[in-house]
Amino acid sequence: MSHDDASLRIEDALRRALARACGRNAPPKIASAMQHAVFPGGQRIRPRLALSIAAACGDDKPVLSAAGAAAVELLHCASLVHDDMPCFDNAGIRRGRPSVHAAFGEQIALLSGDGLIVLAFETVALAAAADPLRSAALAGVVARAVGMPFGIVAGQAWESESSPDLVAYQRAKTGSLFAGASMAGAAAAGHEAEPWGALGFCLGEAYQVADDIRDVLCSAAEIGKPIGQDEALGRPNMVRELGVAGAARRLKDLVDEAVASVPACPGQTALRIEIQSQASRFLPREASQVAA
Repeated sequence: MSHDDASLRIEDALRRALARACGRNAPPKIASAMQHAVFPGGQRIRPRLALSIAAACGDDKPVLSAAGAAAVELLHCASLVHDDMPCFDNAGIRRGRPSVHAAFGEQIALLSGDGLIVLAFETVALAAAADPLRSAALAGVVARAVGMPFGIVAGQAWESESSPDLVAYQRAKTGSLFAGASMAGAAAAGHEAEPWGALGFCLGEAYQVADDIRDVLCSAAEIGKPIGQDEALGRPNMVRELGVAGAARRLKDLVDEAVASVPACPGQTALRIEIQSQASRFLPREASQVAA
């Protein structure tokens, strides 16, 4: 699947979902806030991953893969809305413009995040007409990726603990939704989901390492959100632990692990090439010269 085709499918699925939730009968403020949270999006890395894996597995029921990809992105956007709120990161900027709570207030931000979570599961449920059993499997995969005890909710909760389990924290906060996206793509295409989790966790950790590097090396204007948050909030950061060169090498090792972990499927070779190509964009330009 080409980059443009994937983009069109993702944006169309998201627009359809938001149109159901944010029509003329919706309270105007929360409808605007939910739209603000989703559009324009970032790189859509997670839904692209879901679609790429679905394609590698045959993607014989694209209604389901599109629903899974949209659900993953809606949940990601919801997590960003809540993560930015004053009770957590208190970030006033997201994707280069005011975060949802900065633009609409805390009450609307809280509710809009909740609304996006519900909308994600509604999107999966509406795809059940294409295949009820696959839709049920897809819903379970997505729920585990965001819920307790190993999903995004758990990741956010670990930040509130005085002595967090750092491995569990990092896997839940970032890795869980990448794993969920991987497994969602497989489940939507009728393949067993669990073997795809390792790939997602490797890519999730790679993305987190890249984010740690960006937090140290890049400007707020470059990454579209506040910098120095890890140090300010006392969170672990791979650059502080390993240095820039060590963190960059770790990122490359994780990408190699991800490529090697791709399970047997009709499009295995093409998927491995795509992962290597797309993951190369994770590493900030400033760090690439010291990663060798």
